[in-house]
Amino acid sequence: MKMKTPKSYDEAWSELDLLVRDLESEDTSIDQLTEKVSRANFLVEFCKNKLRAIESSINGESKQK
Repeated sequence: MKMKTPKSYDEAWSELDLLVRDLESEDTSIDQLTEKVSRANFLVEFCKNKLRAIESSINGESKQK
């Protein structure tokens, strides 16, 4: 199943925050839990990739100076 990619880091982080709150509420069924954890993993990877891209960009600019 292809997941919707967030438009920005902030959008991903906000959705991830909501998912964590949902998971902490303990009102999540097992079926929902699987879906939400899968989505959370996807969002974490998205955020990591964004941060790595920014880090690479910064490091590349620093080396050029």
